[in-house]
Amino acid sequence: MSYPYRGNRNIRHEPRVSIVLPARNAAATLVPCLASILRQTLTHWECLLVDDGSTDGTLALAEEAARHDSRFRLVSTPPRGLIAALDEGVRLGAAPFIARMDADDVMHRDRLAAQVAALEADPGLCGVGCHVRMFPRKGMTPGLRQYEAWLNSLRSADDVARDAYVECPIAHPTLMMRREMAALGYRDCGWPEDYDLVLRAVGQGMRVGVVPRRLLSWRDRADSLSRSDGRYGRAQFTACKAHYLAAGFLSGADDYILWGFGETGQALRRALASHGKHPSLIVEVKPSRVGKRIHGAPVIRPEALGDAARRPLVVSVAHAGPRAEIRGILTSMGFVEGLDFVCAA
Repeated sequence: MSYPYRGNRNIRHEPRVSIVLPARNAAATLVPCLASILRQTLTHWECLLVDDGSTDGTLALAEEAARHDSRFRLVSTPPRGLIAALDEGVRLGAAPFIARMDADDVMHRDRLAAQVAALEADPGLCGVGCHVRMFPRKGMTPGLRQYEAWLNSLRSADDVARDAYVECPIAHPTLMMRREMAALGYRDCGWPEDYDLVLRAVGQGMRVGVVPRRLLSWRDRADSLSRSDGRYGRAQFTACKAHYLAAGFLSGADDYILWGFGETGQALRRALASHGKHPSLIVEVKPSRVGKRIHGAPVIRPEALGDAARRPLVVSVAHAGPRAEIRGILTSMGFVEGLDFVCAA
């Protein structure tokens, strides 16, 4: 496949954005990805295309792109993995803003301009994501549609902070960061490196916002890392949440109140137990559970919370509707989200 878009080999400017684009064996999708970068209305960018030991035509396509447009900078490495490729791209980038991109996705032409404008308008933001449209639409599971709808319901840094423990609130190929957030680096902790970065940033008081426009077409592939690599499984996401909950919201107490003991709440309880955090009360609405003990913790009705000693409260329910109802109940009882309780899933 030849590279059909022609850039300008002689462009010289100081880039406003360094796009970090890791790729391994991405020849089947790389051409539309690069074309979408060339179409950006913000033209002061550089793209660090880190070829991570590809064995298909990825390297040839990247070399052709660099020959036709000097803004593409090719970095060819042995196969070291995604995290090493990301760190290499961030290290080599020269711009004040770092934008993530994946080789199988497509940017809207306004993506870079809109995100730079958001960061320049609010110096307190350390990063911004944007809304997405997943594709191909045919065959999308209900779970993916729900995740897309939830992502696109987040519109501000307050939304991101509020829902940080529900799921990863930023689709990582949409993230644009200031250098201070990028300097946190990517880590291999056995769970998703993108979620780890966002939770570390939020935990350190960094504000990460959202440009509420669909500015990325996000490809769903059966062979993607999120489907094939064990680090991106449900248990690993839960382990990541538990690690940062234990280090942050629950750092001042070994016991907490857990609202919800379905599959989601049970998994989070187990993960928190590995950090020495155990529920002293469990809040449930199922009559068959109320009045019993689960793992030594009494099970109470929601209305009994008013008589209980205040402890950190973790709401762990999977669906947005019930979470919204519980938020409303707790707020009416005088609980403050982020201070007295957090929602997880």
